[in-house]
Parts: sequence; C-alpha cells; structure tokens
Amino acid sequence: MIISFLKKIRQPNYQPLNKIEISSDRLLANFRFLKNLQPKSEIIPVLKSNAYGHGLREVCQIINGHAKMIAVDSFPEAQIAYRYFKGKVLIIGEMPLEAYLYCRPKKTEFCVYNDQTLKFLANHFLKPSIHLFVNTGMNREGIKNLPDFLERNKNFLKKVKITGLCSHLASAETDAYLNKKQEQSFLNCLELLNANKIHPKFIHLGNSAGTFTLNNSKLNAFRCGLSFYGYNPFPSESPHHKSAEALSPALRVVSQIVAFQDLINGDSVSYNETYRSENQEKIAVVPFGYHEGLPRSLSNKGKLKVISKNKNFWASVIGKICMNLACIQIGDEKVQLGSPVEIVSWNKNEHNSLENLAKNANLIIYEFLIHLDSKIRREVVK
Repeated sequence: MIISFLKKIRQPNYQPLNKIEISSDRLLANFRFLKNLQPKSEIIPVLKSNAYGHGLREVCQIINGHAKMIAVDSFPEAQIAYRYFKGKVLIIGEMPLEAYLYCRPKKTEFCVYNDQTLKFLANHFLKPSIHLFVNTGMNREGIKNLPDFLERNKNFLKKVKITGLCSHLASAETDAYLNKKQEQSFLNCLELLNANKIHPKFIHLGNSAGTFTLNNSKLNAFRCGLSFYGYNPFPSESPHHKSAEALSPALRVVSQIVAFQDLINGDSVSYNETYRSENQEKIAVVPFGYHEGLPRSLSNKGKLKVISKNKNFWASVIGKICMNLACIQIGDEKVQLGSPVEIVSWNKNEHNSLENLAKNANLIIYEFLIHLDSKIRREVVK
C-alpha cells in the first residue's frame, strides 16, 4: 500500500490536450433500450476494437453489473476484460491455437468456427464452454455443413460444453429477404442440434439491426455493437430508422487551441496549398490530426465547434489535415490559447456529430470510431 501511494504522488499530473469523454448514462440508457426491445433475451455488448473506439477498460467498468456477458475479438482484449468485467467474456474472433492456452476457461466462452479449434479446446481444457458459429449465408467464416461437422467430431464434442449457437446476418439493416433466409438456415441448425440432444443456452443470430428486426422467441441473445454505443444502424429509408433514433451517442471528443497564425492575402495553409487566403484573417491550430482520428478527407470541408467564453461558434477546417494537427478558420471571434474545440459532438444534429463527420469523410461510422487513437485519454462522465 505504501509503495502504491508513493508511486501515485510521484506521477506527474499530466493534463492531455485531447480527451475522449464517454457518457455512462447514455451508454446504459442504450443498453436498457435494447433490452426492452428483446426483454426475454440476453443483450451481449460487443466490445471488440477497443469497444468501438470508446475504450475497452472504460466500457467494461460502465457495463459491469448490467450485462452478464460481453464479446471481444481476441485474447489481448480478453485480458483487459478479465480485469475490469466480472461476467463472462465471449471471444468471437479466431486466434492462433496457442493463444487459447492463455485464456481463463472458467471466465471465457469461445466461438468455434472449425474442426481445428474444436479439437484444440477439447484436448487442452476440461469441458470448455463453446458457441458453435455456423455459416448461414454471409460466407465469411463458420461451419458450412453442420451435419458433417457433428458426425466427424463426435468424440471431441463430448469433451466440450456447447453453451451457444451463433451466426451473423449479412444485411441485417437492409435486406429483409436475405435475413429471413439466414434466419431459417440458422433455425434448421438449432433443430439439428436439438435432435442430437444438444440444447445451447445462448442462441444468437442478431446484431444491432437484428435486435430491432428479429422476433423469433427461439433467438434468446443478441450481440449489439453500433446500437449499444448509440448509433442508428438503419438507413433513413428503413421503417426501423425512426425507432432507432432513440439511441444516444455516448462519445464526445474534445481538443483545444494551441497556436494562432495571422494570414495576409495570398498566404496558403498546410500542405500542398489546398487553401489560400483571399484577405487578412486569423486561423487557429488544433493538435488533432489523422493520427488522432480526424480523417484527412475532411480537409477543407469539416466543421468543428469552438467553445468560447463569449459564445460557441463553428470553425471550418482549412488546408490539409496533418498527422497531428488541423487548422481552423476563426475569423474575428475572440478566443484564447487553450480554448476548447469540440471535434465530435454527441448531439447527432450538429455539424460535428459523428454521423455527419463520417458522411462528409465518405466513411462508415465504424471506421471513424475505431480510428480514434487508443492512446487518447478516455474519461467516463455522467
């Protein structure tokens, strides 16, 4: 205890220029909303890729005590989840076989996509809990011919506990016909397991969109990613879009002004002279570039919010976004060094909502989120 105290007082009180705020209230409200959509089912938040950029450790701490199981991609993510989440950890990614040896079998459930993984788990653990992942039409990974798989692996299946059956919808947010086709294929697999006296506890086909669209009582678990973090998984023309608008983005990104430059007529800004001043003007520099997660494709077209004591205002991104810097146009507004700049708002109607930024950058929301630098400090707020 004394050593911990001494380490704490010796650590510098470093205040970063950039930070990501994660709202626990918003995240938990999304979890409850999704639970209400499927009240008899388990909601399994997907925390892979650093919890979709939100911070794996922070999201584990927020959802702890609310979700019974979370999903991660691999052992490095599971290692963090073991420490900060008390429930079960479902590893949904494929891994080098040796990596399974480092997992905690009593706390972990494993998705099994092939014979090799099944045999390895059966031979190295005492009755490990597995979820059979079947290929129902996405044709990316999974067991394609379940009857053959069961037949040739009889001896190994006796050594494991099949606690789950799962698959993945290919077009959950748009293609109702394909969804129905996959759902039927999935239910056929469930019937086959039941006929072989295998009754998995968790039957999960649905992702974020599937939580809204699937209503078969046999599907009793849903893996929610994008919707859990507050983003609408449906296009605007979908009949489910309006309902999903009740979700609340849980992430906000804030930086600050670190420099000013006075331009005269003809001065260019940043690389390759893509912006040139037509008169005298003042610009500000923000220490947030494409390394931090602001896409370069927003050069000369993104808008960020400057938070000033006098008033908040919108500042256009001008010139090429750099690796660690971006320049913004501030005009005659009164701002100071250190004035906050909101890069991403959790208000979905603002210019710098993640939805609008991603659209302007020609990215999907997933890409924008996971490219937020993992080294940026995450802070949990209400």
